[in-house]
Amino acid sequence: MANPNQYYDVLVRPVVTEKSTLHQASGQYTFEVAPQANKVEIRKAVETLFKVKVTSVNIVRLPGKIKRSFGRPGMTRPWKKAVITLRKGDNIEIA
Repeated sequence: MANPNQYYDVLVRPVVTEKSTLHQASGQYTFEVAPQANKVEIRKAVETLFKVKVTSVNIVRLPGKIKRSFGRPGMTRPWKKAVITLRKGDNIEIA
């Protein structure tokens, strides 16, 4: 078993939106992950930290968006999202 402390840098935070909450009923969970993380690292991190079996990992790179604050243009940061599908019967408790 790998050291779980090395995987805390891979998973940044769970993404809790209306859409991601609906997907949890079918065993799909969404996480913001480190920009340099790959599918194998993400799979190992989820399996080690949450003690579940991952069947698939899908990754999406999201670009930064142009926003305005006080009339001045700015940008949000780009980020990487991973959609994890778990084995039937497994679940992750996201509060």
